[in-house]
Amino acid sequence: MWIAVVVISLVLVAILFKYVLGTSGPNPFAIDTREPLKTMVFDRKLKNKVLKQGFLASKVPQDLDAVVVGSGIGGLAIAVLLAKVGKKVLVLEQHDRAGGCCHTFTERGFEFDVGIHYIGELLDHKPFRCVVDQLTNGQLQWDPLENPFDKVVLGPPENRRIYPIYSGKKRYIDELKKCFPGEEKAIDEYVRLSKKVANGVWFMVLLKLLPTPLAKFLVRTGLASRLSSFFRYASRSLTDVVSELTQNKDLRAVMSYIFGTYGKMPKDASFSLHSLLLCHYLNGAWYPKGGASEIAYHMIPIIEKAGGAVLVRAPVNRILLNDVKEAIGVSVLKGQEEVHVHAPLVISDAGIFNTYERLLPKDVQTMSAIQKQLSMVQHGDGGLSIFIGVDGTKEELGLKADNYFIFPENNLDELEESCKKVPIIFVASPSAKDSTWPERSPGKSTVSVVSFANYAWFEEWKDDKVKNRSIDYKELKEAIINNILEAVTEIYPKIKDRIEYVDAGTPITNQHYIAAPEGEIYGIDHDIARFNVELNATIRPQTPIKNLFLTGQDVLFCGFAGALTGALTCGSVILNRNLHLDRVKNGNNKKKE
Repeated sequence: MWIAVVVISLVLVAILFKYVLGTSGPNPFAIDTREPLKTMVFDRKLKNKVLKQGFLASKVPQDLDAVVVGSGIGGLAIAVLLAKVGKKVLVLEQHDRAGGCCHTFTERGFEFDVGIHYIGELLDHKPFRCVVDQLTNGQLQWDPLENPFDKVVLGPPENRRIYPIYSGKKRYIDELKKCFPGEEKAIDEYVRLSKKVANGVWFMVLLKLLPTPLAKFLVRTGLASRLSSFFRYASRSLTDVVSELTQNKDLRAVMSYIFGTYGKMPKDASFSLHSLLLCHYLNGAWYPKGGASEIAYHMIPIIEKAGGAVLVRAPVNRILLNDVKEAIGVSVLKGQEEVHVHAPLVISDAGIFNTYERLLPKDVQTMSAIQKQLSMVQHGDGGLSIFIGVDGTKEELGLKADNYFIFPENNLDELEESCKKVPIIFVASPSAKDSTWPERSPGKSTVSVVSFANYAWFEEWKDDKVKNRSIDYKELKEAIINNILEAVTEIYPKIKDRIEYVDAGTPITNQHYIAAPEGEIYGIDHDIARFNVELNATIRPQTPIKNLFLTGQDVLFCGFAGALTGALTCGSVILNRNLHLDRVKNGNNKKKE
C-alpha cells in the first residue's frame, strides 16, 4: 500500500512540476519590448483613429489565428499576448470605441472614465507592472495617488469619522494603529492573515491550468484546500473573520471598506478575495497618466503590428460551429446582414453568461457541461455611476488624487438599499489624479461616483432608446443623483455651485454600452460561492466547446488586475506555457537592473 501511495505521490509531483514550471510553448515575454517614451497624444481625433476603427468586412485580416469577442482589458490582453508570438488576431467590439470598461467618453467638454479608478501593484519591479509594461511596450505611464490614497467616511454628518488609509506595508499598519489605540493585536493579525491567504492564490490559478481530471482529483480528495490557504479561507465571510479579530465596530468597517471594489457586502464576501484587494494596494495606488483610454490606445498597435486588427461597431451575434460542434469563428451583425469571420480559435471576453446564453445555439446551450457551469454562478450586482463636470481647477475646488468611501453607519452589513438610497458611495476626482489634465482640459475638473443598484429597478426601460428613455426613468435617475450629490458636496463643498454637467449611468446604461447582461460591472457575482474550490476547477479558460476559450473577469476575479490575470491564464492554456511564471521571472530580472 505504501508503495502505491509513494508512486501516486511521485506521479502527482511530476505532473504538478510540469504544469507549474512547464515552458514548452512560445513565450510572449521572451523579449523586453519596452521602448523609449514617445510624446503623449492629446488630440482626440488622432486617438480616435486608433480607438474607433469601424467594422467592415474588407477590414477583416485574412488567415486569422484567433478572433476575440470584446475589447475590455481581458480581450485586448489575450490579443496582445498572442500577437507577441506572431499570431494574427482580430478583436471585435460592439461599442463605438475600444476598451470596454477602460474606455472614456466626453460630454460638454468633460472627459470621464467609466471603470478605471485606481490600480495597485505598479511599483517598477513588481511582476504585475512588468506585464503591463510589456503589453503596452512601456508606453503606458502612471501617476501615483496621494498618501493616504483612500479615506473611509463613517456616520452621518453630525457624527462623521474619517479614517485615512495609507500605502506602505509598515505605514498602513502604523497609521491604522494611531486611529485605533488598543487594537494593535487585531490590526497585526488582520494584516498577517490577509497576506497569508492572498499568498495562496497561486493554487487557484494552478487549478485552471492542470488537466481537468487532475484538478477534480485535487478537489475531491481535499488536497486543493489543504495545499492552499486561499481555499481554506474562501468559504469564510469577511464579516466572520473581522468579527473574530475585534469588537470595535469602526475598526471592523475600516477593515472591510474596500468591498466596494468587488461588489459584495461583507457578510456575503469571501475573506480570501478581500485579502487580495488589501494586499493589492499595500504598496500604493496609481491612475493612468492621460486617462483610462491610454490603456487600449497603446495595446492596439501591437495587435496591428502582427497583422491583426481591433474593430468597433462589430456586434457578434453568434459563435459559428462546425458539424461536430467545434468553434470555427463568429458572425458579426452588420445592419440586417451577417458577416462571417472564420478563425481556428474563438476567445470570448464577453463574460460567461453572454458567451453561453447569447452567443451559442440553443441546442448547444443545453449541454450538461455548460449547464453545470451556469448553475454555479449568478449575475453580479448592477453598477451605478454618476459623472460630474465642474468649472474650476483642482486647487480652486479642493480636489485631490484620492478616493472617499462613504457609509452612513459603521455596521456595513445593515446598510439599507433602495432605489433612491444606496448603501455605499465611492467618490473621487479622476481629473485630480491625472497630471496631464491641466494641459488637456484647463480650468475644468471632474468628479466620479460609483455605487450599486438593482437591475430590476430599471429593467422596464431597457428597450427604450438609450438617449430618449421615458420621463419616469429620468425622474428616478434625478432622484438618485440628488440624493448622492448631497453626500458628495459634503465631501467637496467647493464644487456645489460650480457644477456644469451631471448625469448617471444605471445598470441598463451598462447593458447598452458594455453589453453587461444585467448591468453588472464586475462580471459574475463575487459571493462566497464564487471561490468554491470545485467551481474554480470547473470554470476555466477552456470551455466545453472545442476551440472556444474564456478570458477576462469571469476566469478568476474582477477588476483591471483580475481581468488581466484571466487573460494570462487563458494565454497559458492556449500557448501551453505558464505565463504567470514568466511574469514573475520578468519582474525579478527587472528588479536586478
